[in-house]
Amino acid sequence: MTTIKLDPGAALLLDALHGAGHAAYAVGGCVRDSLLGLAPHDWDLCTSARPEQVMALFGEEKCIPTGLQHGTVTVKQGGRLYETTTFRTEGAYSDGRHPDAVCFVPDVREDLARRDFTINAMAYSAEEGLIDPFGGRDDLAAHLVRAVGEPERRFEEDALRILRLYRFAARFGFAIDPATGAAARALGPHLDCVSAERIQEELLKLLAAPRPGSYLEPAVLAVILPELEPEKQPERFAELCRTIDRIEPTAENVPARLAALLCPLGEAGARKALRKLKCSNALTDEVTALEREAGGSVGSFLLGHETGHSIARPIACGNRVPPQRTVLGETPDTPVQTPCGTPVSEEEAAGTPGSEMQLTAKRLLGRYELPTIQRLTALCSARHPEGAEAFAALRAEAEQLTAENACCRVSQLAVNGRDLMAAGVRPGPGLRQVLNALLEAVITGQTPNEKDALLAAAAQFSAS
Repeated sequence: MTTIKLDPGAALLLDALHGAGHAAYAVGGCVRDSLLGLAPHDWDLCTSARPEQVMALFGEEKCIPTGLQHGTVTVKQGGRLYETTTFRTEGAYSDGRHPDAVCFVPDVREDLARRDFTINAMAYSAEEGLIDPFGGRDDLAAHLVRAVGEPERRFEEDALRILRLYRFAARFGFAIDPATGAAARALGPHLDCVSAERIQEELLKLLAAPRPGSYLEPAVLAVILPELEPEKQPERFAELCRTIDRIEPTAENVPARLAALLCPLGEAGARKALRKLKCSNALTDEVTALEREAGGSVGSFLLGHETGHSIARPIACGNRVPPQRTVLGETPDTPVQTPCGTPVSEEEAAGTPGSEMQLTAKRLLGRYELPTIQRLTALCSARHPEGAEAFAALRAEAEQLTAENACCRVSQLAVNGRDLMAAGVRPGPGLRQVLNALLEAVITGQTPNEKDALLAAAAQFSAS
């Protein structure tokens, strides 16, 4: 008999349900992950006990009535939460997402028959072992995702299962059962009844998989992101998928992978698509910033730096840069300004070998936090593998500057507006100009970030 090591809290709850005369099992993802040798994130339980019986058994102080109409009670045990759901079958899905009605049943096998994929349709108890009526364990061994029963029916019941199919397959690197895949592609248009928030959630989870590129099904992407035209431009879409797979699969890099996916849309198009998906403002701003910088001068600067070609000079920037501008200048001869307003040569601004890279890192740190720069370099490296060494150098430079708390923003200067006004600088827009000029002098090495030196430079600038 197959043995699974139950979570202690789940085991206590199952023992209590069994002791009260009810059938009860761990079910779904926790069983699947345990069989794969993975540590489950959550332990969901199913039982023959009705919701009111579950609440009576464990007490109202331990129970949260999270979905009584669907038979679900969340039970608190040992500091963790366990969703405990009554065995049920489901009626018609008029909205393509939710059952119109549920019917509580006494047999766990009837409950498993309503679930999406065989690898998620297994239950376990220490007394009975594994309950696997649809061959989920065999599909795990075969590295296969297959719908329970008729795939068309499963997807017609809940169109979100189409995205879940690709997400689970991508997460584990499994193949997709041919009949299940054919049904998903054919019924992709049904995703129009799924909320943007749920589509976004599944898409982001898919992009967090180790190598999601081959699981971004064009027929499905054509429904949720038609702007990409994945079926009309298959070669371009295939390259997007390869770029995504080159980005390290970490949760922190999901915005970079999303930016890689939306690359053909440009900054404005990406923002529109992200808003349609109801992404948060923070994620939208992050992805569009990555689009702007990777598609602008940062990529070309570093590629030129790597190959020895001419490169764009950095522009003077303060604590903020207008959204439409990138960190680097738009022309090769953009001058750098000293505090007194005199242009300096590229060699004078660069100072020492490698300082151009340092200047670029400082200017990026003036606009973005370090995690954004790390994502940006990952994205640029994926788009331009030939420049990977330069992008890695930029990342390392930014990390070193952050560790040293190097001055890259007005807020990090050794003087502030009050200090300048006390020294005679008039308040108003000119005050910000002086601060920006001082920052430029510091990051280019013309002036040390020391109060006396900065006040002297400010006096010279004001007098000019």
